[in-house]
Amino acid sequence: MSSVFRSRTARITLSNLSPGPNSQHAQKRLGRGQGSGRGGTSGRGHKGQKARAGNGKPKAGFEGGQTPITKRFPKKGFVNANRKVYAPINLDRIQHWIDQGRLQSSPENPITARELLLSGCIHNVHDGIKLLGDNAPFLKTPIHITPSRASQTAIKAVESVGGSVFCQYYNPLALRDCVKGRADRISAAPTRRTDILWYTNWRNRGYLSPEAVEKNPKVEERWKELSKQLLSFKDQTFDTKGVKKM
Repeated sequence: MSSVFRSRTARITLSNLSPGPNSQHAQKRLGRGQGSGRGGTSGRGHKGQKARAGNGKPKAGFEGGQTPITKRFPKKGFVNANRKVYAPINLDRIQHWIDQGRLQSSPENPITARELLLSGCIHNVHDGIKLLGDNAPFLKTPIHITPSRASQTAIKAVESVGGSVFCQYYNPLALRDCVKGRADRISAAPTRRTDILWYTNWRNRGYLSPEAVEKNPKVEERWKELSKQLLSFKDQTFDTKGVKKM
């Protein structure tokens, strides 16, 4: 072992850097005679699958040739890659948080996932917030909220007391920016057909619907253009002359 140089000066430079204590070990030398303790079979034992040179270890789940347990049991169902898990929030809980002074809203500063998470009203945003209408009669304060989804019962209850609901699409990056309070990046627009149809529908209070673009005080110029582009398919016509019917 070569001696390790250690600097006694307080300043650290590239010339006096050294490995940490006990971070380096001597190389294990195999097959160098019986006196070394690792000669002959080099610590592998006598013969067998694990003693062969160049032999890779059996892959995880290999059971010696018999049918592994992963194949013996039947499979059922599938995993939906497009599934989203929303964090539910009910109107009575929001009213309770408002009564305690932990939540407040206005048309210019609506309640978002960030305010709900920081106030402790929810503990995880998951893939977005879904507003539900359980115990709707307990809601007495007009609230202005921007969730990812909202039920029809919740929408009617909020608007009946003078509040507003505008459902906004968030992909994982946009949701993280919302929670962290970042506004330096442009949030993504919906790209899947089901999302486009949902967020351009005023019945769902989608933020890209023409009615929402007119009524939302926090509407962006980009949303107005997106609303026109995403709804342009309704006015498109196709020339069917010369097309043979099957």
